[in-house]
Amino acid sequence: MAHIPTEAVPNLESAIYLPMLLIVLEKDQAQIEAGQFKLKRPYIYLIDEARKLAEHDLRKTKAYLKSHQLRVVQGKRDEMFTEYQFHYRRIMDVRRYSNIRLRNHVEDLLKMYLKKASSINSDQTNQDQKVQ
Repeated sequence: MAHIPTEAVPNLESAIYLPMLLIVLEKDQAQIEAGQFKLKRPYIYLIDEARKLAEHDLRKTKAYLKSHQLRVVQGKRDEMFTEYQFHYRRIMDVRRYSNIRLRNHVEDLLKMYLKKASSINSDQTNQDQKVQ
């Protein structure tokens, strides 16, 4: 029996997690813009940079899925689980993910992308200081 290639699963899961991450970043940015922060720009800049990195990775993920004839479709959802259908050619694999697991993984991704965005910002600051 044919099955979905194991090397494709991380890309299929990225197609689940990255859109969720982008939604979180958008909502957080809206909260910061609406909030009573004294200095909003550094937070907004950090979120923008993290969003750009996540969008870039999502574009790469979508290109991988398309070139390998893969597709992800969200299925049923309840309070505890969300179902996803992974399609590969004529094969469909149904997987259920705990909503807590989804949230925790998106939180881990948020930390990772904010850290990457922060390091990009500090690299640019160091270069600017060298030029002066």
